[in-house]
Amino acid sequence: MATPEFIRAVRASAGHQLLWLPGITAIVFDDDGRVLLGRRTDTRRWSVIGGIPEPGEQPAACAVREVFEETAVRCVAERVVLVQAQDPVTYPNGDVCQYMDITFRCRAVGGAARVNDDESVEVAWFDVDALPELNEHGTFRIKQAMSDVPTWFDATTFS
Repeated sequence: MATPEFIRAVRASAGHQLLWLPGITAIVFDDDGRVLLGRRTDTRRWSVIGGIPEPGEQPAACAVREVFEETAVRCVAERVVLVQAQDPVTYPNGDVCQYMDITFRCRAVGGAARVNDDESVEVAWFDVDALPELNEHGTFRIKQAMSDVPTWFDATTFS
């Protein structure tokens, strides 16, 4: 994921200390029920589509923008399927971030899936019963997006 310019500006004064950031994940389905994935440039692994909203950008608008920027697929956000604080991540340069992820179920409405930026080396549609190897983040979000259950959140910390 490319680092947005506004985060680079914060890093200039904050150094490597933990930044608490919004994160957006878009689980995009086509009319055949297939899910859109990208093979990341940095890890070469298949992943769900996502990114960081720009200051003032609405979460659903970010999901739609990220999908188009990365895959050239046009979509609409249908509903929030998950809200979850992620564990902190330390990047190779020493920067530490922790993301509050909001995951949207999205429906493709146009465009042909292709690599559309430098964040992916490949993009493709997959049948949900024939997904490539994904991390737990991706598989859990796809499962939640496929169900009609209410928005998932971790209720174990409430008393």
